[in-house]
Amino acid sequence: MNIEKTVKNLNANGFSARVFENSKEAGDFLENYLKDEVIGIGGSKTVNDMGLYDILCKNNKVYWHWLNKEDRDKCSEFTAYICSANAVSETGELVNIDGHGNRVASTLFGPKKLFFVVGWNKICPDIYSAIDRAKNIAVPLNAKRLGVEAPDTKKDDCLDFGKASKICSALTIYMRPCSSFSEVNVLIVKEDLGF
Repeated sequence: MNIEKTVKNLNANGFSARVFENSKEAGDFLENYLKDEVIGIGGSKTVNDMGLYDILCKNNKVYWHWLNKEDRDKCSEFTAYICSANAVSETGELVNIDGHGNRVASTLFGPKKLFFVVGWNKICPDIYSAIDRAKNIAVPLNAKRLGVEAPDTKKDDCLDFGKASKICSALTIYMRPCSSFSEVNVLIVKEDLGF
């Protein structure tokens, strides 16, 4: 894994990427940067592992559907959105597989500030290995966490299997920020975080 190459290519693709030594440093950055915002949080084991909900609630109104199912319907109110990615490539792309679509919808067209918080365990050499990681590591682990059936991607295609399971409804590749955002930040943390 080459963090410097990843950051260089993310920045070249129009993202604002930076590296943090640990979760606390990244959490402190977000706590200081985001004040008086209405923040949405996408389903994210990384965000949960870092304790970002409690940190961000100090100075912001925060909606997270993991804690309150109705928060999923508040996306029109967000001024900032935080989630993770299932994978990030050294060539500068991000990959997510989503079940309901609320997480990726808010990352494609939504609030003016978007933050992907990603552990270094999700860095892959190229887009193909990033897609493979999302399908073969993130999907099975998220399915287990949610108690739903997941595809055996050695035998089945994740997207075809989506007919039987809501874990694989959408595959999103972020090649560059969408024009609806004024800033898209990628925070890479030098820790294994999430799936």
